[in-house]
Amino acid sequence: MQLRNSSSRYGAVSIFMHWSVALAVFGLFALGLWMVGLDYYSPWRKEAPDLHKSIGLTLFAVMLLRVVWIWFSPAPPALASYSRATQIGAKLGHGFLYLGLFAVMIAGYLISTSEGVGIPVFGLFEVPALISNLPDQADVAGVVHLWLAWAVVVFAGLHGLIALKHHFIDRDATLVRMLGRKA
Repeated sequence: MQLRNSSSRYGAVSIFMHWSVALAVFGLFALGLWMVGLDYYSPWRKEAPDLHKSIGLTLFAVMLLRVVWIWFSPAPPALASYSRATQIGAKLGHGFLYLGLFAVMIAGYLISTSEGVGIPVFGLFEVPALISNLPDQADVAGVVHLWLAWAVVVFAGLHGLIALKHHFIDRDATLVRMLGRKA
């Protein structure tokens, strides 16, 4: 399989980033829902948020690389069978997923740095607190983080269902291109 995207399918780098991001998003969402229910005496009370933050910051880096990668290796063009509405919907949907993910991660960063303390990443290094002590920073960012996380996960689920619709109902190459196979 080629590393870069071609005119007919995605390359290994795009495929790896796509599925890694999907796994991280759903994993972070599940971890986030689980960790907010932990009580004071849980041994995971500190470790779960630290893990959530470390994975979230890693995801942020991967998303930045993904945006840069799109410049070097543009996505294959839309299939000829797509209507204009489908093409516009795909662009808007992907745009929402990208912007929504970045917004969720920025809100998470603002929650974590609201008291001026940096964020350790897997104990290897620390991301500094560049923005802190804004009025109600943690509370406002927390509400944004929660609701946008729900929106991104629901929308990502719809994205997956639409890919399955393209595969099983429309019988086009939408899904197989992201699996690295030829149409």
